[in-house]
Amino acid sequence: TREIGVRMAVGARRGDVLRQILVEAAVLTGLGGVVGVGLGYLGAWAATRLLEFPFAVRPLVVVVAVLFSCSIGVFFGLYPANRAARMDPVEALRKE
Repeated sequence: TREIGVRMAVGARRGDVLRQILVEAAVLTGLGGVVGVGLGYLGAWAATRLLEFPFAVRPLVVVVAVLFSCSIGVFFGLYPANRAARMDPVEALRKE
């Protein structure tokens, strides 16, 4: 909250704050998607070794999974981003 207040007090526009929060949400969920794909790949590799069960990783599926993860992050980041962008800078600085 304080960071948003400082940014707005020094001239950041609402769109700048909104964009920052949405980009952060997309990056964090995208990294989560990449980690999830990596763990899934590791689990599938282990299953192949232990159970002799073949699997194939399709690049399109990996890309879609990571993009889906990013889109979920952006979608669920919209509400808090809008609230933060509408916040009065003085109130934001006073809160923490």
